[in-house]
Amino acid sequence: MICYSKAPIVIPRGIPQFHARQRRISVKSTRFGPEYPLVLGRRRRAGMDITSMSSSSLSPSPLLLTSGASGRVNALCSLRVWRSLMMLINAFVLLLLVPFRRAPSSRKDEKREESGGSHRHQRKVVRVPARMVSWRKSSAVVEQEVAARRALATRRVVQDGHGDGGGDDDEKKRRSVREYSLFVTARGDTIFTQSWTPVSVNTRGLVLIMHGLNEHSGRYDDFARQLNANGYKVYGMDWIGHGGSDGLHAYVHSLDDAVADMKSFLEKILAEENPGLPCFCFGHSTGAAIVLKAMLDPKVEARVAGAVVTSPAVGVQPTHPIFVVLAPIISFLFPRYQLSAANKKGVPVSRDPEALITKYSDPLVYTGSIRVRTGYEILRITSYLQQNLSKLRVPFLVLHGIADTVTDPKASQKLHDEASSTDKTIRLLEGFLHDLLFELEREIIVNDIIEWLNCRV
Repeated sequence: MICYSKAPIVIPRGIPQFHARQRRISVKSTRFGPEYPLVLGRRRRAGMDITSMSSSSLSPSPLLLTSGASGRVNALCSLRVWRSLMMLINAFVLLLLVPFRRAPSSRKDEKREESGGSHRHQRKVVRVPARMVSWRKSSAVVEQEVAARRALATRRVVQDGHGDGGGDDDEKKRRSVREYSLFVTARGDTIFTQSWTPVSVNTRGLVLIMHGLNEHSGRYDDFARQLNANGYKVYGMDWIGHGGSDGLHAYVHSLDDAVADMKSFLEKILAEENPGLPCFCFGHSTGAAIVLKAMLDPKVEARVAGAVVTSPAVGVQPTHPIFVVLAPIISFLFPRYQLSAANKKGVPVSRDPEALITKYSDPLVYTGSIRVRTGYEILRITSYLQQNLSKLRVPFLVLHGIADTVTDPKASQKLHDEASSTDKTIRLLEGFLHDLLFELEREIIVNDIIEWLNCRV
C-alpha cells in the first residue's frame, strides 16, 4: 500500500529495517502537491534505518489520517460531477423527445429533382403524406390548404349570391345579396368575411355572427337570410384558422387574436359601411366566448346594442383533470400536436340526423382531433370569463340546451346571475343539445332571437 502525505513518514525503532539498496522514484501529482522523491528500500537484518519521503519545500507537520469520506463528498459536490449530471438529464430528455422530432427538410432534394441535374437519379425522394404529420405541417402545406379552403368558401358565396328561380330556397336567396370580402389584420393575417344584405326590406340593424370551434360562418346562411327578412344586415367572420381565413385548419395560437380581429372588423363595418345603425353580436360556443370577452372592452360596449349567445363556452371541462395540468406545458412544447384523448368522441351536437350529415361532410368543417394549443386557449378564455362575469354590462340573451354535453349549461346560468347587465335574459331548453340553430326545433330558436332583437331596435 502506498500512502500519500505532504509530511514525512517516520518509521520508529524496532520495526524491521530496509535494505540499503534503494530505488529512487519521482512521483508527480497535481492533486497532492509538487513533485517530490520517494525512497524505497529492501528489508534486511535487525537494526534501524529510516526510509523517508521528503522535499525541500515541505515542512514537518502532524499527519491527519481519515477514512477518505470527506474527499469523496467534496468530489460529489464538485462542478465536474454536476456538469455530468446535467448532461445525463439532457440526454434523458432528448431520448424522450426522439419520437416527436421533425425529419430533416428535403427542400434541397426537391430543388435537385426540379432542376433536372445529373444527380437527380442518384437518390429517390420519398414524400410523406401530409396526413401522417398533420401536427407539424410546413408553411407551404398550410398555405396550400388555406388557398383551397378560401377558394371553396369564395365559390360558395358567388354561386349562392342570387337565386335562379323556382322553390322556396331560391325565393329566400332573391331577397338577399350575399357577398364576401377579405381584410388584413395588424398581424398580417388575411381574414375571410361575408355579408348578407336584405333587398326588399329596409335595413334597421346589423348582426355580426361569430361561429363556433371547427366550423365557419357559411354554416349560418339560413339564419342570416331569416335575419335579412326582418331588416337586419348580417356579417360573418371566419376567425383565424377557420373557413377561408389564414392559418392551420382549426389551430388557434391565441384566442386573443380572434378577439382582436373581431374588434377590428366590428370597427370597420360600423365606421365605414353602416354608420348610425344599431349593431348586435351573435356568437355560438367558442364564438360566444369571443363575443363575451370583446364585450368587456368599454370601447366595444359603447358601440354595441346587445349580444345573443347560444351554448356559450363559459364553462368547459376536459375529459380528464390531468389535461388542465398538462395543457400549459404541452401547448408550449408541442402547440400543434393533436391530442385525440382530449376529444369527447361520439358526443352528439344535434338531434337532427340530416344536420349532422351536412356538418361533418362539409370540407370547411374540421373533424380531426383538437390541437393542444387550441384546447388550452379554450380553457384559458373560459377561466378569464369566469373571473370577469360581473364586469359584463351589455344587454344579452343566452340560450342553452340542458342536454348539452359540450359546454356547461350551469355556467350559462352563472353568467346570467353574475353579470351586471340590467337587461339580461336566459332560456334553458330541456332536451336540446349543443348546436341549437341546427336542432329539429331550430325555427323556435330563431324566432326567439329575432323577437329579442326587434324589442331593442
